[in-house]
Amino acid sequence: MKPIWIVDDDQSIRFVLEKALLRDNLPTRSFTNARDVLSALDDDSDRGPQVLVSDIRMPGGSGLDLLEKIKAKLPGLPVIIMTAYSDLDSAVSAFQGGAFEYLPKPFDLPKAVELIRRAVEESQREEVAEERITEAPEMLGQAPAMQDVFRAIGRLSQSNVTVMVTGESGSGKELVARALHKHSPRASGPFVAINTAAIPKDLLESELFGHERGAFTGAQTMRRGRFEQADGGTLFLDEIGDMPFDLQTRLLRVLSDGHFYRVGGHGAVKTNVRVIAATHQNLEQRVKEGVFREDLFHRLNVIRLRLPALRERREDIPALTRHFLQQSAAQLGVEPKRISEAALAWLSDFSFPGNVRQLENICHWLTVMAPAQLIEPKDLPPEVEVTHGANRSLPASTSRVAEVVQAFPAGLAEVMAKPAGVQADALSGAHLDDVELRVAEVAAALPQPSSWELGLEADAHALLATDRCDVWDELTRRFESRLILAALASTRGRRIEAAQRLGIGRNTITRKIQELGLE
Repeated sequence: MKPIWIVDDDQSIRFVLEKALLRDNLPTRSFTNARDVLSALDDDSDRGPQVLVSDIRMPGGSGLDLLEKIKAKLPGLPVIIMTAYSDLDSAVSAFQGGAFEYLPKPFDLPKAVELIRRAVEESQREEVAEERITEAPEMLGQAPAMQDVFRAIGRLSQSNVTVMVTGESGSGKELVARALHKHSPRASGPFVAINTAAIPKDLLESELFGHERGAFTGAQTMRRGRFEQADGGTLFLDEIGDMPFDLQTRLLRVLSDGHFYRVGGHGAVKTNVRVIAATHQNLEQRVKEGVFREDLFHRLNVIRLRLPALRERREDIPALTRHFLQQSAAQLGVEPKRISEAALAWLSDFSFPGNVRQLENICHWLTVMAPAQLIEPKDLPPEVEVTHGANRSLPASTSRVAEVVQAFPAGLAEVMAKPAGVQADALSGAHLDDVELRVAEVAAALPQPSSWELGLEADAHALLATDRCDVWDELTRRFESRLILAALASTRGRRIEAAQRLGIGRNTITRKIQELGLE
């Protein structure tokens, strides 16, 4: 989060607000005059403040003048004006100038912090609203594999050639087809899509080619099929690999000369359609198996465009996640939720067997089920949590590892000193009980220890050799202290950012700092 900027020539006011906001995990930056604020804004216009809190009367320019200039640069920024009781007329002017609220001096500190936090929430809502106003592109992707797809769409923009889109289910093949249509000479014509795998064989022929009245039981009127509906435009045939073999012959004919017959019809119908087909199957293999016509395969496979799976473009997951969260919120009529960097890291580590469609569904789930406006790792659905650790070749639950490690027998340290490849054999050969065998599995799965882990193990042996009964608490305390101090050092003391990098909540890091005496 961006810092709260405090502007006041009174050092005591700045000090009190800084300390109070820091205790509430809100970063700050202080100034003594309006001139320095404007200069800092010019130097750091990309970051800027989350909220501005300014006194009215200061040397070098009043708070009201600063308000006017700030609003010209950042119209959505909440500005809180601090004023003495004798300055209430100025407070009215402040509201007329677009101030979020005024804070009378002397102020009650908890109420001041509460007001600033409300302004922060307002600022975050403004940021989300601005993102929502910005029109999202039809397809998102910065990964090299997606850039290749975009370049191919660009090259095909003025062509009517048949295209075969391949890729796993849920990877966005229909989006590619729509983009090809939108950027083609047929863009003013209709785009008609049909999933050939989702329609029963007996109905698919009528869906594609239409039927005449009385062609079969229930055919009360003449019906135009998808080929007629798409005349002058584009027909997207999804999951073409599942099309029944006998219908493939009819499809081949219409692709060859543009003519077909409605079911029960006797007159040929002429259509002018560009066909884009898609499949998640290996059509070459389907041809070898005799379930897909080779001549139809070559007719469809003029240009092949492969769409990468989401796990091949992990760098796109954060942008897609934010996009789908905004989209879900708009559909449900609620405020869009934000997602922490730690939660994004978990999502980026997930394999997404259902690809982009699965990510979209997860974002719908989070919009409904996540309890807070900021999504943390603990809010993610169970399937993401279960696989998060497994993707790193580590046990799925660190708490379970701790539980198992506590069950180590006294002589296990000698076995653990052996190379990882022989640890499991050595342990199982010792005829250990069920708990010890689970330990063997965990030990064999763990990577070789690093220098700090060896040091930790040495400290553990030294403490365990004494009569102490608080070894776990002592080593945990040391570990957490060093970890939090390192994170705070890397973020220059910004607690919220440190918590995000550690993957814990802001309340957790505040509580730990107090418990460990790191204030």
